[in-house]
Amino acid sequence: MIRFITAAALCVAVTIPALSKEGKAMTQDQTQVLATITDMTQAFHASDIEGVMARYEDPATIVFEPGAPQSDNSAIRAGFQMFFGFKPQFTYGAHEVIVNGDTALHITPWQMTGTDSNGNPMAQSGLSVAVLRRQDDGGWKMVIDNPFGAHVMGAK
Repeated sequence: MIRFITAAALCVAVTIPALSKEGKAMTQDQTQVLATITDMTQAFHASDIEGVMARYEDPATIVFEPGAPQSDNSAIRAGFQMFFGFKPQFTYGAHEVIVNGDTALHITPWQMTGTDSNGNPMAQSGLSVAVLRRQDDGGWKMVIDNPFGAHVMGAK
């Protein structure tokens, strides 16, 4: 069975309030990190591979299935393009964004619904963990994207 979840689990085209999970106002950097995540999701939902890839550094590392990080740009493109056909919809719990200088960590639980290649409904959930880096132009791009952060919780 093909793993359905992708790095797009990080993202959903929703309005994200500029509040931290503690209810405090987010900093400008935190808000910009969330905007990167939201922009990637909008591109993903539009099946816009260039828009998706523009939110990642080159090279980036993405985990399309637990234990199998991928850093090859061609394989990453192919992974996203394969998932466009499933039309997944993601929802999130709280977003946590931690910024230290030019590095940021984004964490959020997610739930996904979609349709597999046979037309059957499917659902998954997990914990997304992404590392972003500030770019020379002041924007943020993802460097590491792991929607399977909860995978280690069951490890022995």
